Amino acid sequence: MAKNPKTVAHSVLQALGGKENISRISHCATRLRVELYDDTLLKKESFDSIEGVSGYFYQSGQHQIILGTGFVNKVYAELEKGGVSDSKEVSNEPRNSNSSKIHQLTKTFADIFIPVIPVLIATGLLMGLRGLLINGFGMELSSTILVLSQVLTDTAFTFIPVLITWSAMKKFGGSPVIGIALGLMLVAPQLPDKWAVSFGEADPLFLTLLGFDIPITGMQSSILPAVFMGWLAAKIEKIARKYIPEMLDLILTPFVTLLFSLILGLVIVGPVILGIENLLTSGIMYFFELPFGIGGFVYGGAIQLLAITGMHHTIVPITVKMVAETGYDLINPIGTAAIAGQAGAALAVVIQQRDKIKRSNMLGSVIPAFFGITEPVMFAINLPKVKPFIYGCLGGAVGGGFASILGIAAAGTGSTMLPGLLLYIGDGFFQYILVILVALATSFLVTFIAYREKPSAEQPALNLNIKHG
Repeated sequence: MAKNPKTVAHSVLQALGGKENISRISHCATRLRVELYDDTLLKKESFDSIEGVSGYFYQSGQHQIILGTGFVNKVYAELEKGGVSDSKEVSNEPRNSNSSKIHQLTKTFADIFIPVIPVLIATGLLMGLRGLLINGFGMELSSTILVLSQVLTDTAFTFIPVLITWSAMKKFGGSPVIGIALGLMLVAPQLPDKWAVSFGEADPLFLTLLGFDIPITGMQSSILPAVFMGWLAAKIEKIARKYIPEMLDLILTPFVTLLFSLILGLVIVGPVILGIENLLTSGIMYFFELPFGIGGFVYGGAIQLLAITGMHHTIVPITVKMVAETGYDLINPIGTAAIAGQAGAALAVVIQQRDKIKRSNMLGSVIPAFFGITEPVMFAINLPKVKPFIYGCLGGAVGGGFASILGIAAAGTGSTMLPGLLLYIGDGFFQYILVILVALATSFLVTFIAYREKPSAEQPALNLNIKHG
């Protein structure tokens, strides 16, 4: 029977204490994220009996209800029809007062990059499609078709500062169109190309300031400077609007914002942030190139621990920059192994589940993992049971280490598990499948052998009858 989003929305709303109790609500790819005025009105146990809800957990000041890919959009739409949305006025009390600065920082990164990620995924899949045509089917593309394909696959990564400054300006309360203009200025053709300067094919511009010659280049493929520029421009715009008369606001505010943002960002602070970004990228690249797959083993085992707190979003800028600079993503196969590890552990739990209804609900949480979405399987099955989550991390570590030893990398970023297959056509395709199978099999076997569901205190007789047959 198909799940009814209207019925689910009504039931979820009742479990949350009603529409009046919702301070703020939003959603990601699989979950509703809700903040309440009064947490004591929450009926947490009700989520277990709502058909269509795969699980519930509390994280970073938010009640998160797992609904699954696609279905969460339908439920959220029904809630909006009922007058519940993220645009509601909130109380003057500080939100997420218990959240640490690190949580707030990672959430900020997530809010900036999540709107951009679909474009990067689409670009990566286009890269894979081109690889399928050339390497899989042996097609020879004409020079015109090849150039057009490069427009499809290279533009987003080359001009990534434009996407980032747009999203950052939107996040920090500035005008997104000013963010777009600022991002275009960072990659303006009048500036020496960053890569041409790096390879000695061009010289940077030099600006003499206080006796120092400051080199200036374009910021093609740069991530952190674009985030900083978006934040800086939003701050300058807000300050400008306070002091510029309304009659002149339309003309002077964009002028002041762009002028001072570009001078401070491109000339003074931007190069410093760019240097920090390059150091971080070099350090992470060195880590993943450690011998014996050590880097992959550690990352594959630990990334899902970071995902619990949302800190895995801090990796996104690094992967985007890595693909923009090298054309490959070393982290992708290791992250895929981590997802496969959680999927394998959950499958073992599902197979051991004797209750048909529970098994069906659990299986619905496992399936998205094979399409690269790990939250349902992790939060609805593995984490509440603790040991399967640990065994899933072990599978991710083994698979991640194996991926590092093989030295495979994706020709793009964003897509993992089955959709990620397109990123490995022509180079590492079968090794990628093997990495998934190794991680999946490791966590499945360990969980199947070492984990046993604890008998329910509410149904001891039923469980004993099942156990002794």
